[in-house]
Amino acid sequence: MDKQELGAFLRSRRERLRPEDVGLPSGPRRRPPGLRREEVAVLAHISTEYYVRLEQARAPRPSGEVLAGIAGALRLTDVESDHLHVLAGTAPARTGRHRRDVRPSILALLERIPRTAAFVMSAVFEVLAWNDLAAVLMEDFAGLAPRDRNLARRAFLGSPHPEAVLYGISDLAEFRHRVVMELRAALARYPADPGVTGLVEELLDGSPEFARLWERRDIQAVPVLTKTFRHPVVGEITVDCDSLALTDRDQHVVLYTAPPGSRDSEALALLDVLGPEGVGAGGSR
Repeated sequence: MDKQELGAFLRSRRERLRPEDVGLPSGPRRRPPGLRREEVAVLAHISTEYYVRLEQARAPRPSGEVLAGIAGALRLTDVESDHLHVLAGTAPARTGRHRRDVRPSILALLERIPRTAAFVMSAVFEVLAWNDLAAVLMEDFAGLAPRDRNLARRAFLGSPHPEAVLYGISDLAEFRHRVVMELRAALARYPADPGVTGLVEELLDGSPEFARLWERRDIQAVPVLTKTFRHPVVGEITVDCDSLALTDRDQHVVLYTAPPGSRDSEALALLDVLGPEGVGAGGSR
C-alpha cells in the first residue's frame, strides 16, 4: 500500500468534481475546488474520519468494499478504479522489473506486416524492436544506445525546438500527457524497478512540463487514432495509429498504416522501397 500516493490520488480526484456532478447543491460558501471530504464520505458510505485519514496517509489498508464505495463516490473510470486498487495494495502488483525481452513470434510479425511501420514499446516507452519501415519513418534505432531509444525521455528532454522533437509529430502535447499518465501507472506496478523510478526522477528533475503534468495525477489516456510526421524525404505524412497490448510482458506493438490508395499510403510505399540506407534516417533527424 502506497499511503502517500493513495492519499494524493484521492485528493486529486475529489478536487476535480463539482457538487452538481454528484447531485449535490453547490451552496453559496463553497471556496475550495471540488467536493468536501465529508461529502465523499457520505456518498461512499464510510465515516468522514476514516476518509480524512486516507487522504492524510494515516489510515490502514481499506477493504475492497470500501474502495468500491469511494470509486463510485468519486465517479472513477474503470482504469482509475484499477489504479486505486493498485495504490491500496488490494490488486496483484508486479514487484519485479518490467520486461524488455520481446517474444520471437512478435519479432517475426514485425517483418511480415506489409506497408506498416511497426515497433514494440516497453512499459516505460523504450523502443525494443522495430521493422525497417519504422526505422525509415522515425529513425534507425539500431544506431542508438538503448537509453536514447526511450520516447518518453525524447519527448521531454530532447530538442528545445518543437518541430525537432519526436520526428515533428503533430500531437506532441497529447503524447507528453499520455507519457505522464502511463508512467504513473507503471510506477504503481513496478515501485521497486530502478528502470522505472530512475526515469521518473530524471524527468521530474529535468522537465518542468513533466513535473506540472505529473502533479495532475491523471492516469487514463485518450486513444490516438491518427498521427502526422514531418519527414525529410516525403514531407508531412499522416498515419493511422493502432496499439496492441502484450499483457504477459506489459509491452505494446504500435502499428502505423495509411488507407490504401491515399497519398500517405504512397508515401509509406516509397519509404518502404528506399529503406533505412536509402533515406539515411539515422542522420537526418
